[in-house]
Amino acid sequence: MLDKDSPFNREGSAQNAADEQVEDAKLAADSAAADAEVAKLANDLNELRQTLMRRQADFDNYRKRIERERTEDSKRATARVIEGLIPIIDGFEQALAAHREAEYENYRKGFELIYKQLVDNVTRLGVERTDPLGKPFDPHLHQAMDRTETTTHEDGTILQVFLPGYIFHGRVLRPAMVRVAVVPGGASKEAAN
Repeated sequence: MLDKDSPFNREGSAQNAADEQVEDAKLAADSAAADAEVAKLANDLNELRQTLMRRQADFDNYRKRIERERTEDSKRATARVIEGLIPIIDGFEQALAAHREAEYENYRKGFELIYKQLVDNVTRLGVERTDPLGKPFDPHLHQAMDRTETTTHEDGTILQVFLPGYIFHGRVLRPAMVRVAVVPGGASKEAAN
C-alpha cells in the first residue's frame, strides 16, 4: 500500500482535483450556453406570439372593414333601385288622383292594389317617406319649388307638398318638393332689425 504522504499519492490527488476543476468549468460553460440558448428560444417564442397577435388583430380589422364595405355596397345598390322606383310611385299617385269617377272604380282598385304593394315593398327595404306639411323648411330635406307671402303662417313654414321626399338609411334619395311661406317684405325687414 501506498503511504498517504507518498509522492505518488499526492500527485494523483492533485491530478484528480485538477480534473474535477476542469470538469466543473466545462459543466459551468455548458450550463451557461444552455441557459443562453433557453433565453434566446424564450425571446424568439415571445416575438412569435406578439407577431401572431398582431396578425390576428390585423385580420380581424380586415374582416370587419370588408363586412362594413359589403353592407354599404348593398345599401348603395338598394338606394339606386329605389331611386328608380320613386317616379313610378309618383305616376301611380297621379293616376289614382286623376280618375275618381265611378266608371273607373275597378281600374282604380287594381291601381290601388299595385300601388300599395309597391309602397309596402319599398318601405320594407328601409325607405322612409317624408311629408313635411306644416313643418319648418329644412334645405337638407326639402326643395322649395314656390313661395307664398302670408301673415297667417310663420316664415319658412311649408304650406304645400308637391312631391314627398324619400330618405334611405339617413341619406336623402329625393328631397320633398314644397311651397314655403314667406312673411311679406315689411315684416321680414323688421325681423331682420
